[in-house]
Order: sequence, then C-alpha cells, then structure tokens
Amino acid sequence: MARPRSIQAHRKVLEAAAELFAQQGIDATSMDAIAESSGVSKATIYKHWPDKDALCLEVLGYVHGLDEEPPVFDSGDFRADLIAALRHQPAADRQAMKEKIWPHLMAYSARNRAFGDAWRAKVLEPARTGLTASIKRGEKLGVLRSGIDPEIGIALLLGPMMYRHIFAQRLGRRVPKDLEVHVVDAFLAAFAKAPKNRP
Repeated sequence: MARPRSIQAHRKVLEAAAELFAQQGIDATSMDAIAESSGVSKATIYKHWPDKDALCLEVLGYVHGLDEEPPVFDSGDFRADLIAALRHQPAADRQAMKEKIWPHLMAYSARNRAFGDAWRAKVLEPARTGLTASIKRGEKLGVLRSGIDPEIGIALLLGPMMYRHIFAQRLGRRVPKDLEVHVVDAFLAAFAKAPKNRP
C-alpha cells in the first residue's frame, strides 16, 4: 500500500500535469516542467509513470472521473435510467479542466495514433460498455425490441451528446433544453418494442 506522502505526491503530479496540459498543450509540456510545478522530483515521477504518455493517460482518466466508482443506472424505469446515463457528468468539479484539455488532446491524438488508441480505450470504452449493457437490459426487460446492433444504438445516443460538446457549445450555438430527453425519446421511438395489441 502506498504511503500517504506518496499518494499526496501522486495527486500533486496529476493536478500539475493537468494544468500544464490545459495551458500549453501536451507536446509543449515537459516532465521537467511538471516536476517543477508539482514540487515532486522527476525521479519520483518516473517511479509512478514510465513516460509522459503514461502520465497523460492517467491525467485524462482523472479529469474524466475514472478514479470514481461509476454509478449503475438501473432504477427499474428504463427511460429515466437512459436519460440519467446521458446526463451523468463524472468528476463535475473537473469539468472546466476537461474542457481546456480537450482541444490539446484531439491534436495530440491525431499526431500520435498509438496514444489516441490508448486514450479511447481508457476513457471512451467505459461509456460504450455502459450503454451496451443498458441496451441489452432494455431488450431483456422487453422495453426494446431484440436484436439491436449496440453500435447503432451507441451512435444514436452518443452522437448528439458529442455534437453538443464539440460543435454547438464551442461555436456558440443554442443547445436544445433537455437534449438528453429528446435523444432518448427518439431512440425509444425507433427501437421500443411494439405493444402486443399493435398489429
């Protein structure tokens, strides 16, 4: 088990790296700068992370709340659970940091394919896995018709969320109020199981 001082140093490095990545980008941030900003020696940093990419991946996990226990959306009301899943914002206190890092992350991932694949697996896959489980649960409950391709379902559910995050908000476009509700209702209109008395 890590000692409290080691845990504190670990957190300081994550926070310092996140700030520097957000301010000046990933490429422009050196391990020396992270060591200086965090007050943790570079030797200690390299004991925790073998290189900057490994540190950056953990920073992304941190700002996306992967250090928190993920909620389970299974109240018995499938529609409400799906809306709650789309509305969920892990690590809400780190949202501003995530917004600042995002453009640098996209640019860095475009230049470093291996890193891009790694961060998608680490950060995006949990959301995909959760929505796949929700779709399968909807089929099992008889709310959704069977045989839905999870990839189509995920695209229809997450596509509008990505549009809001990447395009609408950044371009100053008006985002419909309760977008998650509209998205879920459209999804259910497409995939809900027809009532038995319907021809």
